[in-house]
Amino acid sequence: MAFGHHDVENGDAATTRTRSRQNSQVNYDQLDEYAALQKYITTYRDPKAAAAAEEGGDAAAKKKPFWAFWRKDDGFGGSDSGFVPNEWLEADIRQGIHSSDVESRRKRFGWNEISSDKENMFLKFLGFFTGPILYVMEIAVLLAAGLRDWIDLGVIIGILMLNAIVGWYQEKQAADVVASLKGDIAMKAIVIRDGQEQEIKAREIVPGDILVVEEGTTVPADCRLICDYEKPEEFAIYKELLAEDKFADGGDPDDEKDDEEENPIHSGPSIIATDQSAITGESLAVDKYMGEICYYTTGCKRGKAYAVALTSAKHSFVGRTASLVQGAKDSGHFKAIMDSIGTALLVLVIFWIMAAWIGGFFRHLKIATPEHSENSLLKYALILLIIGVPVGLPVVTTTTLAVGAAYLATQHAIVQKLTAIESLAGVDVLCSDKTGTLTANQLSIREPYVTEGEDVNWMMAVAALASSHNIKSLDPIDKVTILTLKRYPKAREILQQPWKTEKFTPFDPVSKRITAICTLNGDTYTCAKGAPKAVLNLTDCSAETEALFRDKATEFARRGFRSLGVAYQKNNEGWILLGMLSMFDPPREDTAQTILEAQALGVPVKMLTGDAIAIAKETCKMLAMGTKVYNSTKLIAGGLTGTTQHDLVERADGFAEVFPEHKYQVVEMLQQRGHLTAMTGDGVNDAPSLKKADCGIAVEGATEAAQAAADIVFLAPGLSTIVFAIKTARQIFQRMKAYIQYRIALCLHLEIYLVTSMIIIRETIRTDLIVFIALFADLATVAVAYDNAHSDPRPVEWQLPKIWIISTILGALLALGTWVIRGTLFLPNGGIVQNFGSVQEILFLEVALTENWLIFVTRGGKTLPSWQLVGAILGVDALATIFCLFGWLSGDPIHTNPPTPFHQRQDGWVDIVTVVVIWAYSIGVTIIVAIVYYLLNRIPALDNLGRKNRSVKDTALENMIGRLSKLAVEHEVGEHGRGRYTLVTKSEEEAEEE
Repeated sequence: MAFGHHDVENGDAATTRTRSRQNSQVNYDQLDEYAALQKYITTYRDPKAAAAAEEGGDAAAKKKPFWAFWRKDDGFGGSDSGFVPNEWLEADIRQGIHSSDVESRRKRFGWNEISSDKENMFLKFLGFFTGPILYVMEIAVLLAAGLRDWIDLGVIIGILMLNAIVGWYQEKQAADVVASLKGDIAMKAIVIRDGQEQEIKAREIVPGDILVVEEGTTVPADCRLICDYEKPEEFAIYKELLAEDKFADGGDPDDEKDDEEENPIHSGPSIIATDQSAITGESLAVDKYMGEICYYTTGCKRGKAYAVALTSAKHSFVGRTASLVQGAKDSGHFKAIMDSIGTALLVLVIFWIMAAWIGGFFRHLKIATPEHSENSLLKYALILLIIGVPVGLPVVTTTTLAVGAAYLATQHAIVQKLTAIESLAGVDVLCSDKTGTLTANQLSIREPYVTEGEDVNWMMAVAALASSHNIKSLDPIDKVTILTLKRYPKAREILQQPWKTEKFTPFDPVSKRITAICTLNGDTYTCAKGAPKAVLNLTDCSAETEALFRDKATEFARRGFRSLGVAYQKNNEGWILLGMLSMFDPPREDTAQTILEAQALGVPVKMLTGDAIAIAKETCKMLAMGTKVYNSTKLIAGGLTGTTQHDLVERADGFAEVFPEHKYQVVEMLQQRGHLTAMTGDGVNDAPSLKKADCGIAVEGATEAAQAAADIVFLAPGLSTIVFAIKTARQIFQRMKAYIQYRIALCLHLEIYLVTSMIIIRETIRTDLIVFIALFADLATVAVAYDNAHSDPRPVEWQLPKIWIISTILGALLALGTWVIRGTLFLPNGGIVQNFGSVQEILFLEVALTENWLIFVTRGGKTLPSWQLVGAILGVDALATIFCLFGWLSGDPIHTNPPTPFHQRQDGWVDIVTVVVIWAYSIGVTIIVAIVYYLLNRIPALDNLGRKNRSVKDTALENMIGRLSKLAVEHEVGEHGRGRYTLVTKSEEEAEEE
């Protein structure tokens, strides 16, 4: 018995499921035809739902240990050549290949699986030490080492390592979750080897293996159909046709219709039917005949057959498509934003260092002085390097993204690339595949049409009578016809009578109908269903009934339904027309609500499907997505180019009859117009566009190629998870934006104050204390990753000019507040100082408190802060207060010009009353800053500053590129025999080929 792709490599669970399948078949075999049919209708479970339930029950058994993050190196890479010798493909279906041949073939072609190049974990770890901010931190490490400032050196190195470890571990953990999903579900296959049927792992298949492909399983390799499993004698016919080279080579599934016209080798009923929606986007199952190619990872929907494996997964159609998107590198939108902020801060650091050095030269400061002295230009440079770049920015942003990714994982959304969260928060267009994403990829009968005077229950019973009753091998149309009887209990009552099928004729391409001769109580009924016109021609109905029937057939066709007429004949009397069944792949139950919610969040949805335009329009109509749906002729090689084509893509609600290159083009054009684009899909045909999109999302059940190309993998069916993911991503974005505003303001605060104090009074805060100020600020705000944040109702963006203006004003206010408290120390008796104190510790505490509390300002007031953030801030404040009280790292008193009027203790201690005064003063400064921040955000011009135009139109450039796409380079020879290249307009044939 062959296993499907949901079978788990767990002996007990797999054995239990196998036995249950076998038992169910035995039960069917023991029942008569119509009793078995009734039981099938009652007990049928959707295979995906059943598999999900089984896997849920076996979760404990198959859970991967947390430490098993590696994958065994199999040692078989395989050759790059996909050529398989013809003699390998000529094995007898009864004998198969010999076990002795397996090893040599595997060494040549590798394991039958798609594997991407493993990322070097060490190089990935080193990648977290790159970027403008990190480069500055590394320069500070060298400078601290040169100055023998070991405390600063250790702290900076610790921050660098913490950032790298957190980022590396979180991304690795996300990758391990996806890898475990693939590892826990092992596809199996039935092969013929050494004259026996054997069940093996699909990855162990080698070219030339004889496979048994049957309903409910996944095709384990690109293979050519040989013959029906129940008709092994047809193997001789297959060999004759193979010898005469009558079979087409395996190529693109989209070209199968052309191959059939050139090689019409099949006749009679098909052997099996496969679901190729993951490859072509076509939702209906495709009939397969002798000699035709069944593609790797497609599902078998009907039948059981012998087939020969043509190649390994790497060289299959799916494998070749997957290889197209591997290796593409994209720096990402978030990294570009962080680099721009880091570069700007680096420029500011250089400016302030130059200002300090220029002022220092006028103050006759030396470049380097004895190692314990704070008054040297190199010490000033080190201080400004430490405060001028947010050393904790990479740690906090990485942690915030990682915590968000962990939360999304609990909602069945696995983030493979942390920065994809930021992209998802700003997405303003969602492009979605239809089959399997917006719809469930399951045919259903909708709106059956019944002719006047007839009963719908009788029509459904006749349609079921005119169906195959071989429950083990049901055609998809017969299956949906029979299972629809669940909604028609009276029709089932009709079938409970003692019916007997005398003769069943499957679908005939000539007559275009299925017929069954059945008997009941001595009467003979000939039941038929098929193409509406073919069924109508059997009957002799009235002109009015015929007109209504034809009109309904036309309406169903216009709406994209697949229609089947139903009629019957009793005792050789006239045929009676009963009506028509309309079949359609309906939207998922939650899709319409999900799309409405996405639109409310400012994210319109565009549907991209390989189905016919009528089906696409009907689906859009059902989902209230709009009616502006076009076919792919408007895209590549179409009549439209340049700005006209870009405008069409922007305003369209969807495109039908598209191929992978069309999906890629739609995403690319939207990006060229300034849109941040998300793409959802599940098939190999979606992989290129998933890779191209700003945020690629592989939905539940996606192929390996789609998962590898995506940034986020959904484990729950449909699109319902995406609304939650967008809201969560926007909350995460708000946390990062609040922190970045806060951190820029902190950098500017100390840069402004320290440089001016160096120049004016030849004083600075000790380097040791500066390092702890920076460390305290980052330690406290790491908890911002767990803070409560609101979700913006529209796509978010950084608005960097607004951030810089607000942060600069906040930084200047904080610097002014520090100068005020420093100025009071020049008053008689030290101003705020009661009894005794230390200038260094007073300044340290004021800076630490006002900077820590600034995060409560920049986070906004729409939600209350989380207990984690409040606890972290208060804990750091308490630690800073202890530093101040006991004078830790205060050093010797610094002599300023003008001199400090009160006596400072050598141990640096500060009076408790002074500490209370500093706390009260810092609260006052924070309140003033909060009021200014609120007023700044109320200014309309500032609120829209830096907001991108999401529809940027460069007419000249778009038209130029459009015209260039219509040109080709042609080589010609002149009069003197000299060759030259010229630009010519492409012919229509050349344009269509592209």
